[in-house]
Amino acid sequence: MKPRRLALGERNIVGARVTEARLAAGMKQVELLAKLQTRGVEISVPALSLLEGQKRPVSDVELKALADIFGVSADWLLGREA
Repeated sequence: MKPRRLALGERNIVGARVTEARLAAGMKQVELLAKLQTRGVEISVPALSLLEGQKRPVSDVELKALADIFGVSADWLLGREA
């Protein structure tokens, strides 16, 4: 894994959980993007990187799709559940 070039941001609290779930699933960012596309969510590689880096906010549509893909609740992605 490449080291992060930019410091973590503070625009969202979902990004760290998305990274955690993606890595636990053994999934690369491009694989996650493909799964998002099958659910009608179109975001770019840089946009996903910014989301995971907590520099880009997540939309409600993206949040729902991410929860579905990883089989977790939106509350878990929001840091409300351990």
